[in-house]
Order: sequence, then structure tokens, then C-alpha cells
Amino acid sequence: MKKINFSWKNNAPVVFSVLLIIVLMLIPTGYEGKLTYQNADRVKAEVISADNSDITDNGLIRTGEQRCEVKILEGKFKGEIASAVNRLNGSLAQDKIFSQGDTAFIVISYSNDKITAVTMTDHYRLDKEAVLAGMFLLLLILFAGKTGLRAIISFIATVLLMWKVLVPCMLKGWNPIWLSIGIVLLMTTIILSLIYGFNKRCLASVSGAFLGIAVTAVLGIVFTDMFKIHGAVMESSESLLYAGYQHLDLTSIFMASIFLGSSGAVMDLSVDICSAVYEIVQKKPEISAWEAIRSGFSVGRAACGSTTTTLLLAYSGSYIALLMVFMAQGTPIEFILNYKYVAAEIVHTIVGSFGLVTVAPLTAITSGFLLTRKDKWTYKNGSIM
Repeated sequence: MKKINFSWKNNAPVVFSVLLIIVLMLIPTGYEGKLTYQNADRVKAEVISADNSDITDNGLIRTGEQRCEVKILEGKFKGEIASAVNRLNGSLAQDKIFSQGDTAFIVISYSNDKITAVTMTDHYRLDKEAVLAGMFLLLLILFAGKTGLRAIISFIATVLLMWKVLVPCMLKGWNPIWLSIGIVLLMTTIILSLIYGFNKRCLASVSGAFLGIAVTAVLGIVFTDMFKIHGAVMESSESLLYAGYQHLDLTSIFMASIFLGSSGAVMDLSVDICSAVYEIVQKKPEISAWEAIRSGFSVGRAACGSTTTTLLLAYSGSYIALLMVFMAQGTPIEFILNYKYVAAEIVHTIVGSFGLVTVAPLTAITSGFLLTRKDKWTYKNGSIM
């Protein structure tokens, strides 16, 4: 009978992450009851007909009301036919037009089990989003096998930590910077331990990544203050204040968003450097720590250029329309760079890039010292024994 080789050091991160996911799924955020409409159902419905006669077209702007007949597909009023209103505000970004056969999300207001009003909110996309996500997960598992499955676990754990811990705690007024640093450290440990297991490669990459994130955090705080940037530059941030959360420190949240946004790229680079140093040590066990560090530096120099550009494109890609507006208006470049929201993105990009540039040598140093030590450690398939 074939003996099953189970490595606790390699599989413990999976067990811990799955348990963490289960716990996070069960605990409430504390904001489930904060509904905009208390006596309302949010359900999907099929559009039976649409009446556009009350819509006024003024070029690109459409105002007025679209009236729809809908068949309610779920909830306490399932199967009923109702008249719904779709109000247009003249905004291409927010307005939507429904056609016969569409599936929509609607809000049903009711009193004493009787429908009082039905409002069209948006097209129903959850089924298509589920298909897209399923296709990606299937491809990931087919291509990467067990590693892909671990990547899915880390992804789910990260999403739940953000939604069930980070966001609610920020809303409750916790210090955004210290809270985010703690969450990032936990996420980094989970993600990298799922890649390596609990061994010296995990310790080296986590140490390097966290040092790089710490550099980003410090620089983000310093330069946000120097640039005199208020956290209200973040999209929808002022809506929080108007919704009764005046106690929130938006500027600290903005500072936290800088190193939160770059932490993923920092982790990627730390894995690249640590894996490269590990392979070198495996091929040349007698290599000194300094030689391993220098090899890590060489790999880091090559990786930093492309990774920094990746971060720039990730941040600037969502602002391509704004850049087109600036150019169409002939706005001078010095004016563009001096605008507060542009300066905020400059801080995001350059400070995030600082973290990327520093994580390469820092991970090379931690990997060089940890992976070449053999006085107390013995390797077996990359795990500490």
C-alpha cells in the first residue's frame, strides 16, 4: 500500500486559511441592518414591457421617467406583475435604459403586505459575474493545479478580511493606518505561506514584503502631509460624511490606501526575489550569504523596472478619460500636475513604486541570510525540518 506523504508545514496554511474563511463568513459585519429602505425588498424581475414616452432627449442627455411592467422573480411578491419607474437624471454614468426581456434589480416598497412603489435600480448582472468568475477559477485550477487552488483560497480569504474586518472597523473609527498595517501583514503571511508553506522561504519573503510595505506606509504619511492632500479626494468619500460618519479621518484612510494598493505588487516581487535566491542556494549549497544577496540584487534590478511600470499603468488606466479631457481643453501640464486629485495619484504611484524598489533589496537580504543558514536548519523539499 502506497504511503501518503503529508507535510504539516506545507498544509497547515491551507487548514488555517480555510478555518479563517469559515469564521469570517459566519461573523456579521455589524452593518447588515443599516438599510436605506427598511420596508423594501431588493429582488430581480423580468421586464415585460418598457414605455419611453416620458423620456426627453437633449443630445447626449436623457431626462424624465421610463415606465416598465415587470414580473417579480423572487421574494415575497414572486410571480406578481407590477408597474415600475426608472428615473433618469441626465447622467450617462448613472442612468440606464431597460428593454423588453431584460432582467433587472428592483426595489419594492410595501406596506401591510401590499406593494406601494417599485423602482428600477439596475440591470441584473450577478449571474454573468458568476460565470466569468467560474471560468477564471476553472482556468486557474486547470493550469496551476494545487497551486491554483491555494491561490483561490488566498483570494477568498483576502476579500473576506477586507469586507468583514477592514471596512467595518474603519467605519467604527479605528485608526486606519494601524488597522491596515495589521491586515496587510496578516494577508501577506496567509498568501505567502500558501505559496511556500511554513518554512524559511515564507519567513524571508514575508519579512522582505513587510519591510517594503512599511517603507511605503511611512513615505505615504509624510508626502500626503507635505502635498497637503485631504482624503476627500477619494471617490465617494464625502458621501460617508454626509451619511453620518463625520468622525472618520479621511486623510488617514487615504494614507492607508496607498500601501494597501501597492501591497499586492510588493508581495509579487518579494516572491520573485525569494524564489530566485532559493533556486541559487539549492543549485549551489555552499554559496555564502553575501553572494546569495548579490544574486538577489541582480534579479531585483531586472524585475523593478517592469513592476514599477505595471503599478503606474494600474493607477493611471482608470484616469484615461480625465487625461483626454485635459488634453482636449489644452490644460498646461504644470496645471495638471498641480491639481490636488492628480497630486494624490502621483503620491499613490511614486510612493507605491518606492515600496517596490525597496522590497527587492530587502527581500534579497532576508532571503540571503535565512536561506544560506545551515547550522541549525536542514532542508527537505524546501521545508524546515
